[in-house]
Amino acid sequence: MIDKSPKDDLVRKLTLTAAIMIVAGSMIGSGIFRKPSIMAEQLGSPELLIFVWIAAGLITMIAVLVNAEISGMIDSTGGQYVYFRKMYGDFTAYMYGWSILSVIQTGSQAAIAYVFAEYLGYFIKYPQLPQSWQEFSIFMPLVGKIYPFVDFGTKAVAILCTAFLTIVNYLGVFFGGIVQTIVTYIKIVTILLITFLILLLGNGSLSNVYTGFTIPESVSKNLFSLIGLAFAGAFWAYDAWNNITFVSGEVKDAKRNVPRGLIYGTLIVMAVYVLINIAYLYVLPIDEMAKSPLVAASAAEKIFGSNGGMIISIAVIISTFGALNGSILATARVPFAMARAKLFFHSLGKVHPKYHTPHVSLVVQGIWSCVLVMSGSFDTITDYVIFASWLFYMLGAFGVFILRKKMKEEERTYKVWGYPYTPAIFVIFAFFFLVNTIISDTSNAMMGFILIGAGLPMYLFWKYHDRFKKN
Repeated sequence: MIDKSPKDDLVRKLTLTAAIMIVAGSMIGSGIFRKPSIMAEQLGSPELLIFVWIAAGLITMIAVLVNAEISGMIDSTGGQYVYFRKMYGDFTAYMYGWSILSVIQTGSQAAIAYVFAEYLGYFIKYPQLPQSWQEFSIFMPLVGKIYPFVDFGTKAVAILCTAFLTIVNYLGVFFGGIVQTIVTYIKIVTILLITFLILLLGNGSLSNVYTGFTIPESVSKNLFSLIGLAFAGAFWAYDAWNNITFVSGEVKDAKRNVPRGLIYGTLIVMAVYVLINIAYLYVLPIDEMAKSPLVAASAAEKIFGSNGGMIISIAVIISTFGALNGSILATARVPFAMARAKLFFHSLGKVHPKYHTPHVSLVVQGIWSCVLVMSGSFDTITDYVIFASWLFYMLGAFGVFILRKKMKEEERTYKVWGYPYTPAIFVIFAFFFLVNTIISDTSNAMMGFILIGAGLPMYLFWKYHDRFKKN
């Protein structure tokens, strides 16, 4: 039976499998191949490293369970944006939607696309522009100089990949969902295969994984601060689990399948992340791991020699391609929902009459992601993206208390386990995580605040747009 919808509305074509693959595929991107090395340097202990990956997964799971309850009541396209409107009203919802479009998701897309292009460059030598072009810079206050034409070959490929996947999702959510499902299956199998080969063929030692909880003195002096920074790295790898909520209006039996997709997809990712980190440590002592920025490549080289880099490059290309597709598919639904609520440009709320996709929103999102690719600010973007994300994750978890009062008569297909303790624990943890980030990584935290705050004038304009027109 085919879902029927009016020409100006989206259609429900995504299955439970597609929902799970959107969750898992959006989460598994470049983070698991890059962040473990930085976290190893920060923690200096394999036990602490595994603890942080498990703890970050469990904390993420609490947020997932909270959203599972909410998505079981509200199945509208726009996900957390719509949830925030129910919880807090237009202002908080708008600031969240603005943050999603301006930096949280588009910034993530730019970073993921850039990593995709970097690893594709392992097989293709990119041409570069003349030196005079590469030296051209634009100065931005609080950011510094931006060199848009440095590594232009890499950036051009990142832009082409973003454009290609934007077109794929322009042509239909079902098509985009199929691509996501296939690519996510491939990359999960690939990562598990790499893990299995490292553990089976690697000349490693379990003594690298368990050292008796020996913590270096340099770490113990700043233990809480460094654990907080390591959590930021893990949370970047776990981020984007909420992408499925953005397309709730296009999921079949959404009130049941979105909560299931959230839970099953997150559990899959937790298992994959813990297993591959154990595999890394098995062949790389923690000190060596800390000195290996591309830790997956270093681990693979222990088994396959120089061919290890090629194998990992293929794995990263597949992984980032799937993560980028999942993000593009889901994120465009947020400005679409904002436009439908008359809080953003009307054209972004249009649905393609043939493909039933938010085509204008997809194009605008794609263009802005490409602009961020040209900015080249990828070293710090993950930190202020995570700061901004977790500010809203905290508000979302607190919102479950509000909805228990506001919508107490509403049927809930799922109720968050351990209520009220689990959401309260998450809110408290998120608060201290944000405070620690402000203290330990002040510049990136402030950048997160600035990018969020930039939406305030836009909110005031759209909130009072009709009143201005009448006057």
